[in-house]
Amino acid sequence: MKQRVITAVIALAIFIPILLAGGIWLEVAAAALAMVGVFEIYIMRKRIIVSIDFIITILGTLALAVPLNFYKGWMPTGFSRLDILYIFVVLLLMVTVFTKNKFNFEDAAISAITMVYVGIGFHYLASVRNSRAGLGLLLFALIVVWSTDIFAYTFGRKIGKHKLWPAISPNKTWEGTIAGIICALIFSGIYMIFVPQKYPMIDMLMIAFVLSIFGQIGDLIESAYKRFYKVKDSGNILPGHGGILDRFDSMLIVLPMLHIFGLV
Repeated sequence: MKQRVITAVIALAIFIPILLAGGIWLEVAAAALAMVGVFEIYIMRKRIIVSIDFIITILGTLALAVPLNFYKGWMPTGFSRLDILYIFVVLLLMVTVFTKNKFNFEDAAISAITMVYVGIGFHYLASVRNSRAGLGLLLFALIVVWSTDIFAYTFGRKIGKHKLWPAISPNKTWEGTIAGIICALIFSGIYMIFVPQKYPMIDMLMIAFVLSIFGQIGDLIESAYKRFYKVKDSGNILPGHGGILDRFDSMLIVLPMLHIFGLV
């Protein structure tokens, strides 16, 4: 517990000033976190880090993570993230040829999913903060995710009896899940009294409801691939807390959804 607290304090001391500063600082931080996320997935897969497919996956992830204005002036007009993704997927498929299937089609598919999952997820960490809605919207998302996580865990341990999805995450319960959603609605509602958002309160509470659910799904997604790769944590960069993907699993799903809901 002491180690967890120390790590949390140090991480917050670094993360909060960057979050407040926004701009290029958060864009660089998001890109760095994305790189670590790819590294963790490759380690879980027991893939060689010093390899052409790792380099392509890292570059593809970074290409998706950085803002589109990064490409202005040296990319064709109308160049989109789909075009970027296509280029790197083709490069991965070329590796299957040149390695004579030592790196195969399934490996390329996993690397492509990694680029989208990690790259787009961390892209919106900076994109939301640097949007017109800015820090207020990002804090809204963080409150939904953190209150869901904290109270789902707390109530799940105290009163949880009915397992949510034991094949994937044995410790999660329906009681904890429901409590997490309710608390997310309460705390996000209180927050919006002081920091109004783009849509009316009732609409934002409906969005908070959906985000709370998908935040927990993001947690289950990470549990699923960790169970598949037979690892307890995605990494050990954060002593007592695991890896970067362990800390951002919910956010990687929730943040892009803010764009889907038209908030960014």
